Amino acid sequence: MNGEQLKDFVVDKADDLKAVDIKALDVRGKSSVTEFLVICSGTSRTHVNAIAENVVAEAKHAGLQPLGIEGKAGGEWVLVDLGDVVLHVMQEQTRDFYQLEKLWG
Repeated sequence: MNGEQLKDFVVDKADDLKAVDIKALDVRGKSSVTEFLVICSGTSRTHVNAIAENVVAEAKHAGLQPLGIEGKAGGEWVLVDLGDVVLHVMQEQTRDFYQLEKLWG
């Protein structure tokens, strides 16, 4: 799966669990670590964790092994590193505070 396909896959799997305000940012040329950032919100800690867990489970089902998962214990911001795509799932107030779209946009 190339970077574009993986981005679309992650967006689709986050949308499956009703992630809020899903944004995909192309950071090629801005980052040497990844090609795309997918940023979305969950309505609670449980929702944030469920979105991230769904993406991880579906990625594994598709034969992809995440490189890292951070923040599950707190549930305010969970990061899933899939190599060419990094998923950020946040509660709305955390997303408003850090404004990753503005930082990377």
